[in-house]
Amino acid sequence: MRRSLRLLVGGGALATALLGTAVPAQAFAAPIVLSAGHVDVVDVAYEDGVLELGLHDESVEPDVERDPDDVVLLVKRAARTTVPDNPSFSFLGGAGARVWVLPEIQNEELLWPGLSAEEIEDGVFTGDAVTAKVEKVTGPGRLAVWTEDAVGTPHVLVNSGDGLPDALSLAAGAHQHASWGFQKAGVYLIKVRATATLAATGDTVTSEPAVYKVVVQP
Repeated sequence: MRRSLRLLVGGGALATALLGTAVPAQAFAAPIVLSAGHVDVVDVAYEDGVLELGLHDESVEPDVERDPDDVVLLVKRAARTTVPDNPSFSFLGGAGARVWVLPEIQNEELLWPGLSAEEIEDGVFTGDAVTAKVEKVTGPGRLAVWTEDAVGTPHVLVNSGDGLPDALSLAAGAHQHASWGFQKAGVYLIKVRATATLAATGDTVTSEPAVYKVVVQP
């Protein structure tokens, strides 16, 4: 893990390229490494007229809101598996290829990444909906986020391998989980921005972008 974090510290230029702005050195100085437990990675809030993206860490007691700049999400070696021999999963790569998966159903040894708009009150946005848009993924392989139905058929929400941006629709007050798959080991930077339409005025509000940092162990 120590080597992976050194790689991440050296990746500040990548984050700068994603954001188009300078990234504070302290964002990479002493990251909080989260490697197991429930974490709402994409956590959308609306306060004082500002739409914001954060990270809600429920792996600690009491739970805490964190700035994505301060956090490294560690995908442990235990997440390593192979792509199923099923054409429906070809978005992950060829059957039998290595892939790292944080599953939709909790595995207590791994991170359990959620998507949340629980802090958004009903009636604030048109359709009580917020969109979290994955704008860019930088890393050694593709990122995919998907859910599965009762018979195991995947519904792909994000696939960096077939072009971005991809949009995640979140319902106000709601919370959901999905599987997150990483094609290769290494460091990923995932740029996300949230948007919504105010019900009262029809105006669109947009968050500042957040870059989530992920280290996948080989």
